[in-house]
Amino acid sequence: MAASTEELVVRPVDGPTEYPALVEIWRSAVRATHEFLDDADFERIEAALSPAYFPAVTLVVAERGGRSIGFVGVSEGILEMLFVMNEARGEGVGSALLAEAIAHHGVTRVDVNEQNAGAHAFYLARGFRVVARSPLDGDGRPYPILHLQIEEPVSPTIDGCARRHEL
Repeated sequence: MAASTEELVVRPVDGPTEYPALVEIWRSAVRATHEFLDDADFERIEAALSPAYFPAVTLVVAERGGRSIGFVGVSEGILEMLFVMNEARGEGVGSALLAEAIAHHGVTRVDVNEQNAGAHAFYLARGFRVVARSPLDGDGRPYPILHLQIEEPVSPTIDGCARRHEL
């Protein structure tokens, strides 16, 4: 996809009023990249996003033209989630969000579904390395997890990206 000419803004999520937009981003991203996820698991995870998962992390959103198009969730140096609207994939949104998470939230670790080859390659290209593998996900389901860690971040800057207010 061609990158938008509108400036990318990375900012903290303003609170639960933004959760519906984050769920839409999650839905778009997961439908495009998690073909391995069965429908029951998709629905179970989606139902837990707003009440359980979002409140447990620090959330940062990326937007263009006032529209949210990606977000990350961080907890204690771990990137718990990074999702970009399918239509905005390949435009640097994920890279900007990851750079923000590394530079301003101390991210050094991330877990990735082994079946999500695109995400695995994304993190490897940005200096992460596989340090362990789990045959089941955190819920004991058959979705193997790769545990990645970064020693030295690759260019943790946010090029071409404005920060609306301090994170």
